[in-house]
Amino acid sequence: MKTRHRWLFSAVLVQIAWLGGPVTAQGAEGRQPGFNYDEAKVPVYTLPDVLTGLDGVKVNNVKTWQTRRRPELLGLFVDQMYGRTPTGEVAVRVEQVREERALDGLARRKQLRLVFDGNGVTRYVDVLMYLPAKARGPVPAFVGLNFNGNHTVHSDPGISLPTTWVRDDPKKGVVGNRATDRTRGDQAVRWQVEKVVGRGYAVVTAYYGDIFPDRADGRRDSVTALFPGEPGASDWNAVGAWAWGLSRIADYLIGAGDIDARRIAVHGHSRLGKAALWAGAQDERFALVISNDSGEGGAALARRGFGETTKRINTVFPHWFSGAFKAYNDREAALPFDQHALLALVAPRPLYVASATEDQWADPRGEYLAAHHAGPVYALFEKIGVGGAESPAPDRPVGDVVGYHLRTGGHDITDYDWARYLDFADRHISKR
Repeated sequence: MKTRHRWLFSAVLVQIAWLGGPVTAQGAEGRQPGFNYDEAKVPVYTLPDVLTGLDGVKVNNVKTWQTRRRPELLGLFVDQMYGRTPTGEVAVRVEQVREERALDGLARRKQLRLVFDGNGVTRYVDVLMYLPAKARGPVPAFVGLNFNGNHTVHSDPGISLPTTWVRDDPKKGVVGNRATDRTRGDQAVRWQVEKVVGRGYAVVTAYYGDIFPDRADGRRDSVTALFPGEPGASDWNAVGAWAWGLSRIADYLIGAGDIDARRIAVHGHSRLGKAALWAGAQDERFALVISNDSGEGGAALARRGFGETTKRINTVFPHWFSGAFKAYNDREAALPFDQHALLALVAPRPLYVASATEDQWADPRGEYLAAHHAGPVYALFEKIGVGGAESPAPDRPVGDVVGYHLRTGGHDITDYDWARYLDFADRHISKR
């Protein structure tokens, strides 16, 4: 399944084929009442074997994985969980490109708007980039979506405010669903822009609400309206749309020349970690995939029934996954896959999964086990994963081509996390 996009640069028409926040309040240790946080109460479960096809045939070589089992698993995730991205042609043009010196000369700040036209509808996504000022040629990049607007990732006054819907937060000056300067730099600690740029990487981000506003009725204002027809049970929803947006940003980066197309890392925190994993599973142009505290529907095994459950996520956030996924509420054992298979779809590319000790809602143990059980697919490619089934001690990163750490602390992305991601990227994509 491919979606075609027309890119318009001045008078040039280029055909490109697609390959492929805010949370409810939790307790002090990332626990919501009424859910299981006791390992002794985790049910006995059997994970579907990532290397056994639906026909019962065992996969024992890379060719069979690539031509049969990988497409089969990808199709299952499309049909039963994340939804099918519609086919069709969308025209894309680049507008409002502005580039200026920034961060006291450390970086070049580039801002642009991707404008999408389809089905008689126009949508746009504003992209913010910080590029190392001293770079000579294309650089590697970390690409991820943000929760509250590009202006929140740094206090830089030159960053444009979003003009689309933003969740109200009167304490921070967000009233009438419009962003203001009061939230400028509000999420800077989660982005560590100077650190990332100082290590030679570009920071590329966009506001996730430009792609699909994170509310139950967000579809009407989302990029899904670019395609005709009413959504069916197996069609995409918010997570699928956010992943689509990440791939569209990659389209631009690959064509624009600032970024090395072979060295693009996709990353995300929490629900945007789910989107990053789904984007990375589908779009093999992402050379490295990072999940930070993505939990249920992301890196955590659903069958464990630990922390957030499938029923809870589908009930509170009915717009995230496809309608078909709701059939597995209280029926996780009936899933034809679990999240270790999603992680395995990244193979043989580098994958990093991160958890936090106090983020029990996201099931750190389940996130580690998913990374562990993706290992057999990496082994097919003679790549080393995270190692044995025992979770590592806090703040002790493990793994090779699949990396993992359990950070001391809560549901967040911190300086510690970024230090691990940068070291991992240095080993795997910095000097390709």
